[in-house]
Amino acid sequence: MNSNEEILNLKFKICDNINYIVTENKTIVLMEKQEHKIQKILRKLKFNIPEYKKIEFDEYCSTVFLMLNGENTVRKIGENLDLKYGQKVYPLYERLLLFLNHIYTNCNYIDKVN
Repeated sequence: MNSNEEILNLKFKICDNINYIVTENKTIVLMEKQEHKIQKILRKLKFNIPEYKKIEFDEYCSTVFLMLNGENTVRKIGENLDLKYGQKVYPLYERLLLFLNHIYTNCNYIDKVN
């Protein structure tokens, strides 16, 4: 990335293989499948190993996650967060980019859209 302008114009979308639920209060619960060999073996041995790990996002992360449709830019997501939450989300773009980087790089929940 060469400039802040390029970063603010990035677009992301939720990966097709990500299962999630939107709760009544509009928060996201990711359903991450646990299919490691050891987990499968322990399940066959009747150990209580859940098939899915549930990861619940807070209100802010859920709002961002729902806006990742491949059309919204980072700038537009930030503007919407500012309108909805105001000073509560500041420093806005530092926090937003940190979250997006984490779910893109470490978790592989989202993809960049060209």
